[in-house]
Amino acid sequence: MFSFHLARLGPATSAAALVRGPQPGRVPGLVHAESLVGMRLGAPVITPDRLQLRRFELFARWQDEAALTDFLDQDRLGRQLAGGWHVRMEFQRRWGSVQGLHDLPERSERSDPDAPVVAVTVARMRLPELPRFLRWGRPVERLVRDHPGTTLAMAAIRPPRSVSTFSVWRTTRDMVEMVHGHSDVDVPRRHVDAMAERERRDFHHEFTTLRFRPISEHGSWEGRSGLVPLA
Repeated sequence: MFSFHLARLGPATSAAALVRGPQPGRVPGLVHAESLVGMRLGAPVITPDRLQLRRFELFARWQDEAALTDFLDQDRLGRQLAGGWHVRMEFQRRWGSVQGLHDLPERSERSDPDAPVVAVTVARMRLPELPRFLRWGRPVERLVRDHPGTTLAMAAIRPPRSVSTFSVWRTTRDMVEMVHGHSDVDVPRRHVDAMAERERRDFHHEFTTLRFRPISEHGSWEGRSGLVPLA
């Protein structure tokens, strides 16, 4: 199973967790983890909103739900994350590959087009391609951030190379229409155009998009709960 966590932490705590975050072998039952800090989707590149050190994010893969529960109950960082918000998820589909998640099948189960879905991307940047990535990526960030089909959309970074996005969609159909440029929004082909540019010359050393079925939601984020429209 997988989980995605959001919590407000002190800058020193977040920085330490970026360097010495949860790792397999040190946390029982942990298979893979991405420790990141927040970025505001669509924000200008040079702004405090772009890099939000106090917003810590953890994307993790677990052997089972009991391992996650033990982490939140017993681990020092886990107890702090337990005071924030998280969603527990089951894997559905994978496109692309990054080390640590490359063994996932391309498809685990068929998606219900009317069911809620969670999408996570993880990428390792080619640093010389960063200006191109920002030019093409920021319009997509705004598309996802403002899309009527999302209930929550986040971006995050672990300097210098790792970037990630996380989004909760009301339905799989909403997400698929966005991906293929069919949404009823302004400039709907922003994602299509960015993917075509990535195919022309890749921004990344590694890149994957993962799709999940949300199982349960826990806690609150910025006073909000019920962010996942569970079926």
